[in-house]
Amino acid sequence: MQKLSMDQLNRPDLESFKNQDKTPVILVLDNVRSMHNVGSAFRTADGFAIEKIMLCGITGTPPHREIEKTALGATQSVEWSYYKDNVEAISELKKQGYKIYAIEQTTGSIFLQDFNITTNEKYALIFGNEVHGVDEELLKMVDGCIEIPQFGTKHSFNVAITIGMVLWTFVQKLKF
Repeated sequence: MQKLSMDQLNRPDLESFKNQDKTPVILVLDNVRSMHNVGSAFRTADGFAIEKIMLCGITGTPPHREIEKTALGATQSVEWSYYKDNVEAISELKKQGYKIYAIEQTTGSIFLQDFNITTNEKYALIFGNEVHGVDEELLKMVDGCIEIPQFGTKHSFNVAITIGMVLWTFVQKLKF
């Protein structure tokens, strides 16, 4: 067994990536405080060719040295926008016909493995603050909540890990 070289990986260049079809998912980062988590979200969004990232509230924005440390250039490939008001961001997505789901532990949440992803829908997935989760005002606006089952002593996963797990689940069902 041998690692594949960069040429063997056959990755698109920046311009080709920007023009290729994207996975119909928008990530909404709601008051994510860690720049490393923001950078990781960009890198994961690039890896899965996600449509866009919406950065809300206190979430840091590029260009920023700490974001770039983990994004490794993905801030150049992934489309993004910033909204000071997270409610405004979600309202705009609703007007555009996105199904809005918060990744949060709530009464009535659906386990990720049980969530029915349909190929003819556009999704916006809200990931919340590392301590407080998704803003309560946004929970009033969503179509539902998705939860990742856990079996240990901690009450949540790191937001960057959560983004990876959720996006991989969506990409599997939307692309394969």
